[in-house]
Amino acid sequence: MPALMIQGTGSNVGKSVIVAGLCRAARRRGLSVVPFKPQNMSNNAAVTADGGEIGRAQALQARAAGLEPVTDMNPVLLKPESDTGSQVIVQGRRVATVRARDYAALKPSLLASVLDSFRRLSAAHDLVIVEGAGSPAEINLRANDIANMGFARAAAVPVVLAGDIDRGGVIAQIVGTQAVMDAGDAALIAGFMINKFRGDPRLFDDGYRLIESRTGWRGYGVLPWFPQAHRLPAEDALDLPRGGGAGLHVVALGFSRIANFDDLDPLAAEPGVRLTLLRAGQPVPGDAALVILPGSKSTRADLAFLREQGWDIDLAAHVRRGGHVLGLCGGFQMLGRMIRDPQGIEGPTGETPGLGLLDLDTEMTADKRLARVAGIHAETGEAISGYEIHIGRSAGPDCARPFALIDGQPDGAASPDGRIMGTYLHGAFARDGFRRAFLAGLGAAPSGLDYEGGVDSALDTLADHVEAHLDVGGLLALAR
Repeated sequence: MPALMIQGTGSNVGKSVIVAGLCRAARRRGLSVVPFKPQNMSNNAAVTADGGEIGRAQALQARAAGLEPVTDMNPVLLKPESDTGSQVIVQGRRVATVRARDYAALKPSLLASVLDSFRRLSAAHDLVIVEGAGSPAEINLRANDIANMGFARAAAVPVVLAGDIDRGGVIAQIVGTQAVMDAGDAALIAGFMINKFRGDPRLFDDGYRLIESRTGWRGYGVLPWFPQAHRLPAEDALDLPRGGGAGLHVVALGFSRIANFDDLDPLAAEPGVRLTLLRAGQPVPGDAALVILPGSKSTRADLAFLREQGWDIDLAAHVRRGGHVLGLCGGFQMLGRMIRDPQGIEGPTGETPGLGLLDLDTEMTADKRLARVAGIHAETGEAISGYEIHIGRSAGPDCARPFALIDGQPDGAASPDGRIMGTYLHGAFARDGFRRAFLAGLGAAPSGLDYEGGVDSALDTLADHVEAHLDVGGLLALAR
């Protein structure tokens, strides 16, 4: 099967971006290429056309490959609900919620689904570019592994290891990975690459040759830091902007279980907007025009987290000053009077008082809404589109003033003065007309930003970057 796997020496070494760049480069060479990640852990999910969900990074990689996202591209998705447990999504559908220590026992049963998805993609395309998860050096997790070498050996896929020189110690990262690996696993690694280099790459020539001599692996290049990475949707909330600059100040609360935070990417790209993602312990700035409560994988737990930071007090002061508030999905649920979870869908059974900024109540239900949707924004009349991915239903007097009409049905709610808003819709700000009209209502200067066009342009620039610095021909030749 024609495939190549990019694994990393650790998390956040740039695997997702490298795979996206290789997908776009291979597509431009005339290949039908498809991305694949056996197992991902992320609360930033994308909804596929068939109503499933996959990791947001695989949706971006699919875009780089010129494809519509499908659930086979990420057959196992783990969505953390707490520090010790995650929801398990298999081929787009939730199958269980398990504690971390119990997941190892579940993994052997998931390999069949992983290989099933991989084979379907392989049969339909010229090339599969696979992304690993974490690091193969985590040999304590090697038994029943489906994310890295366990998958590579089961599918007989050659591996190239990516190291992150920006965090330091890249020689030890790569040489050390080989040192702890099983010989059979190491035999499948065909080479390495260096990512995120700043400065003159020739200064690393000696280190590059040392890695080659110590490991016996071939080097496939040194990839300099990609300055346009911020124009691509982020997979990790830690990669979101931390503020700075000028313009309309939009503040988003950085929940402990923040989900689907790609809602913020188009705002971060707006030249007339200064976006700040608050971290724990930071107060809501007094100059904020809009405060966004983003999505959450554990709404009641993140509502408690919000109160621990004192953000409930800050929000009340923000509203008194005449500021606007927008709640998205779980953030929308927090704005109401009460959140009830009688079945323990998201955690312990019980109920939690909301912030009381909207006159509505929410009850968590077992059915999960997964759909791409389109409609009209109620206030501006602009066309709006995006996706829904949530559990729970909200009802109350403020729902009589919907945020939007989706397929003719009301969605969300607004306060009588319109300054407090909530919606179950994700991804709406990616639509230029709606985003401009919404921000203009807050006093932002008009902008000609073409957000979606900017993402595609960044993918092309990324492919140019990869072609210029990596041996792409050699990498593609590795694929079987």
